[in-house]
Amino acid sequence: MVKERINFEEKELNPMSGWLGLLIGLILVLLFPAIIYFSITTEIFFPIAIGVILLIAGVIMLCGLKILNPNEAMVLVLFGKYYGTLSKEGFFWVNPFCSAINPTYEAATVRIAKTKEDENKGEASISSTTKKVSLKALTLNNGIQKVNDEMGNPIMIGVVVIWKVINPTKAVFNVDNYKTYLSIQCDTALRNVARLYPYDVNDASEEKTLRGSSQEVADKLKDELQERVIVAGIEVSEVRITHLAYAPEIAAAMLQRQQAEAIIAARKKIVEGAVGMVEMALNRLNENDIVKLDDEKKASMVSNLLVVLCGNKDAQPIVNSGSIN
Repeated sequence: MVKERINFEEKELNPMSGWLGLLIGLILVLLFPAIIYFSITTEIFFPIAIGVILLIAGVIMLCGLKILNPNEAMVLVLFGKYYGTLSKEGFFWVNPFCSAINPTYEAATVRIAKTKEDENKGEASISSTTKKVSLKALTLNNGIQKVNDEMGNPIMIGVVVIWKVINPTKAVFNVDNYKTYLSIQCDTALRNVARLYPYDVNDASEEKTLRGSSQEVADKLKDELQERVIVAGIEVSEVRITHLAYAPEIAAAMLQRQQAEAIIAARKKIVEGAVGMVEMALNRLNENDIVKLDDEKKASMVSNLLVVLCGNKDAQPIVNSGSIN
């Protein structure tokens, strides 16, 4: 039984033109005053019953008029049974006893329940102001939530999802509220994908990370989310990470670590450059026979040059008035 509902087949309606239905309805309604006038003038009153029946039929006929804009659909049921789906834009007449259903249609806006740890997460509206199902591309911004990366570090991450309904029948019948369903599945998929990657790596390895491999993470998130929401007749067009940062409780420590790594990398670069400059200076002095230096003088010169080149402060020159030999 569950399998049948998941594989719900959509039945496209081919309704009558709304203009023809409007014409028939107006004729039935306008016959009522004509019959009343005839009954009064002829003093024959039994046609009044026929006029009342025609009036009621005309009003019911007019209730079957439906207008659909582009990229909209209407799922109709007749006395609790699926009647068909109307997805062509235009003016139509359908069975007036059919009613359109949309699980997202509510009198008031419903908000997704948030837990204490998700208090910074944005509110997502899951209501609709019409019983028509929109087939347009929509945006879901689920806000920022706290998840754990591969190393167990708490991070704050937010995504935006571009999606649309491609099967309104599945969207209405297979899930209770397809907008709520998409929002919750987005949270679940985000947690599952985030724990597969570290936020960042300490070395220069080629390991995929949330910060450095955003495109790959977004593609994997899109594939997993699409697999979860296909039952609701939803197509996920794109998923993008809009916010990525360490959680506040570890952000300061991680910033210190990044600063330390940056300082070490800078010092390493400075030392490499200083050693190259010292080597070049010694080679130039030897090649041009500018001065003869023994090992002790070379060691002293190398030490002084490294101090000057690697120091954080400007060097204070000292004039040597003696011999360097």
